[in-house]
Amino acid sequence: MTEQLSDAPSVLLGFRAENVRSFRDELQFSMLATALAEPDVAREVTWREGGKPIGVLPAAGIFGANASGKSNVLRAMSDMRSYVLHSFRRGNPTGGVPRQSFLLDARSKARPSQFEIDVVLCGVRHEYGFIFDGERVIEEWATRYPHGRAATIFERTYDRVTLGAVAKPKGRAVTELLRPNALFLSTAASANHPVLLPLYGWFERNLILAEARSRDRRQALTTKMLDDSKMRDQVLMFLRAADLGITGASKHELDPEMRERLERAVRILVGEEGEPDDGKPATQATFETYGVRLKHHGVGGEVEFDSDDESLGTLVWFGLVGPVIKALSDGSAFLADELDASLHPALVAQLIALFQSPETNPRRAQLVFNSHDTTILGASAASRAGVDSQRLLGRDQVWFTEKGNEGATRLYPLTDLDPRKDEALERRYLDGRYGATPILSRPQFEETSRLVASVGGAAE
Repeated sequence: MTEQLSDAPSVLLGFRAENVRSFRDELQFSMLATALAEPDVAREVTWREGGKPIGVLPAAGIFGANASGKSNVLRAMSDMRSYVLHSFRRGNPTGGVPRQSFLLDARSKARPSQFEIDVVLCGVRHEYGFIFDGERVIEEWATRYPHGRAATIFERTYDRVTLGAVAKPKGRAVTELLRPNALFLSTAASANHPVLLPLYGWFERNLILAEARSRDRRQALTTKMLDDSKMRDQVLMFLRAADLGITGASKHELDPEMRERLERAVRILVGEEGEPDDGKPATQATFETYGVRLKHHGVGGEVEFDSDDESLGTLVWFGLVGPVIKALSDGSAFLADELDASLHPALVAQLIALFQSPETNPRRAQLVFNSHDTTILGASAASRAGVDSQRLLGRDQVWFTEKGNEGATRLYPLTDLDPRKDEALERRYLDGRYGATPILSRPQFEETSRLVASVGGAAE
């Protein structure tokens, strides 16, 4: 059944970037379902008035060798979010535009970088993007498709902004505030522009990146949820379900200074506040710093552990619980770097399944992650034992990164390789049939070992 436009979900359809991090050339990523989609996985989403719904995927996984650029796909999305949220309110009027261009080719420093995103907002497809160099915004545009045809919201070339009919009210006032190094979308949101505020709000709710550097902030979000009676039950259910031996959590009162530290960590994570000016993390903390101790079943009853006594897997999982609950509750797109790091494959599988299932993910949240865990790819649809097995990810939910001779990353989908329905994806990937695997030199490892041994012998 097709939802009313006002009730329709907001979802990510695609992302494009160029000259960003390890991507010298164009990066193209899509969450649109294809003819190879697994049954009942793709969700039908309204994208225009009176139009046939399109199939959108709830999850996608990126695989590849170490240093091939898997993380940079997610970081590029997070970079775009950061530019949108902070270019106006944090940008120095004369400070240029900080960016992460491709570093291994000196010519890339002189080339502009580009971001573009394709999303559905309240049942209407929107495209938004911008081009900039280290000094200023060169181009910026936003388009919507209310009836299937492109309708311009605004177009910008340097400081000249052309407003579509829908954006003209209050739009001219925004142009008076515009700076060369600030995005028009960011500037319009600061002025509460009614047409552009929903698009800006999409970036606030989406593309939160879970990576090692943000774990303390993610733990702060999980901790804050323990203060809410409804959220607390969900957090505890997630902690117990992971089979980490956790039976509960105690929450202690914080002094005003530590409470503000907690709140600030959460504000930075969700985009309400930017990174500190010195570039250092706002906090270096664990959930214990924020007044939480986890309980475990002991011989005589429950025992509270200090965070130092918890396993790394527990610390990682605690930092994921809050953002996962937020994504599933909001119906937002969540990014997870190295999803399998310190987590058992069975736990990773359950997490992916939460997003894949319409029952546990009714709001159409999306998960985009990278991983080295090839078991996620799975065996063939019909296993070697003849027992029917379901893959965690469909063939159109798998992407690969590969680094070329010049150090530039290439992102490509498994569907480009036309895999068969019953193909043993994990085995063929490990055999190198899809590329995106490390090329290791055994002679070099052996020569290095002999050198180490000889140096050690000389030292004796």
